[in-house]
Amino acid sequence: MTFIYPTKDFECAGKTLIIPVVSTANVSQLAADLIIATLMLERVGVVDPSYFIPILGGREDNAPGVTTALELYGNPDIGVITLQQRSPVLKSRKEDFVAALLDFIKSSKFACVLFLSGVDVLNRTDAQMLTPTYQIVPPNGPSLVQTSLNSLTSLPIPIYKSPVRQHIQPHEQSNQEDGVIPFIPGGGLTRRILTSIPEDWSTPIAAILQFVMEGDNRADANLLSAVIAKVLNLETQIQEWRQPTSWQEGLFGTPHDQTLYG
Repeated sequence: MTFIYPTKDFECAGKTLIIPVVSTANVSQLAADLIIATLMLERVGVVDPSYFIPILGGREDNAPGVTTALELYGNPDIGVITLQQRSPVLKSRKEDFVAALLDFIKSSKFACVLFLSGVDVLNRTDAQMLTPTYQIVPPNGPSLVQTSLNSLTSLPIPIYKSPVRQHIQPHEQSNQEDGVIPFIPGGGLTRRILTSIPEDWSTPIAAILQFVMEGDNRADANLLSAVIAKVLNLETQIQEWRQPTSWQEGLFGTPHDQTLYG
């Protein structure tokens, strides 16, 4: 089955792929929105919608066509492309989707891949109050050296550890240092994807996680986007962050009739 249908000719090989995972507060999708709008990325592909809860909508700035559940955005002159997911994966298709996504990553020959995920802030420990942003590098993945993710080895972004107790299977160890991806409360499919990476995996992968609370998360998205720009060395290409037009029109629904409040 075809995973992605190109909407225009585009070369993925050698580029960095950003994948926002549907998770707490949708902060990863909001950050992807900022990256797409600021770097002026264009839709270059549409993913098979059968994996997702069905959605359909208008496109940003009234562009022709319709918006679907998962789309790929890129620009030939920029080394970063991003998926943008607008609908959760169906419960019955999770395993199929993860397998298809990893196969797409492998066959497209990306230079490296960066996953984004929110984490439920209500589970944060006292030790995790110092910063909202953490990182995970899967033990099965190759080294990040000589990739655009290399800065993760030197930036002060702590390694994520689960803030809550989890059930450990007999074949698993008790922490990430022993080769297990920690539990991510509110992280959606993030842990499932990272734990599905096979031992012979060849594409460098990392994840950036941010503790957030549901609400108006535009400021959280700006923070996560700034971290991404720092990690991927995009700061010279970004003078200021540009919000999508749709954020002004209905990001949190239409305003309430103020006469309701007297």
